[in-house]
Amino acid sequence: MKNSVKKSALVLSILAYYLGFAQIDFSSTRFGVTAGPTYSRVQNAHNPSSARVNFFAGAFAIIPIGGDDMFYLQPGVEYLGAGENGQGSAKYGSNYISVPLYFKAYFSEAESEFFGQLGPRFGFLLSQSIKNPTKSIYNEQEYGKAAGFDFAVSAGLGFSFKRKLEIFTRFDYGITDNLPDLKGKEPFDASSFKTKKQHVLSAGISYIFD
Repeated sequence: MKNSVKKSALVLSILAYYLGFAQIDFSSTRFGVTAGPTYSRVQNAHNPSSARVNFFAGAFAIIPIGGDDMFYLQPGVEYLGAGENGQGSAKYGSNYISVPLYFKAYFSEAESEFFGQLGPRFGFLLSQSIKNPTKSIYNEQEYGKAAGFDFAVSAGLGFSFKRKLEIFTRFDYGITDNLPDLKGKEPFDASSFKTKKQHVLSAGISYIFD
């Protein structure tokens, strides 16, 4: 947990350092909405396991930085469905209030153009649903409770139509231990002693208002 906190602090420090020298134009802030499917796994947990397909939906602000039409800061708030499925009918769902904070860059100043985005994502556990666990230790009441906070580094690539309608894909690489109580509870499984990192692949569509 201490290492995760240090990594989170480092990412925020780097971002704060950059923004301290950037020209941020809050007066030109625009707002948008976004939604799409998610495909998630929890590394080293519930073996054997498979991905959970769910969705995300939320809103964001897009704030110009640097004085041109290429670079932006894009904070947002989303509902995010994640977790994974287990063997047979086992399901291990975790749902979050997610707060991504992206640095967003269009490849040129053209109205319709590709863009990339990169930044931290902070997840706050909203609810957890465990159905038909394959082992008793996976129950939320035993060792299967998800951590209340999930930190990931998120990167994405997309295309913008006239800076209003955008499609994109993104990948959230989990940093923190998603199931801290489960670590080491299966001594005959080497992966049991490893950090349970949650990874989420998403595809989305966004609309930015004038």
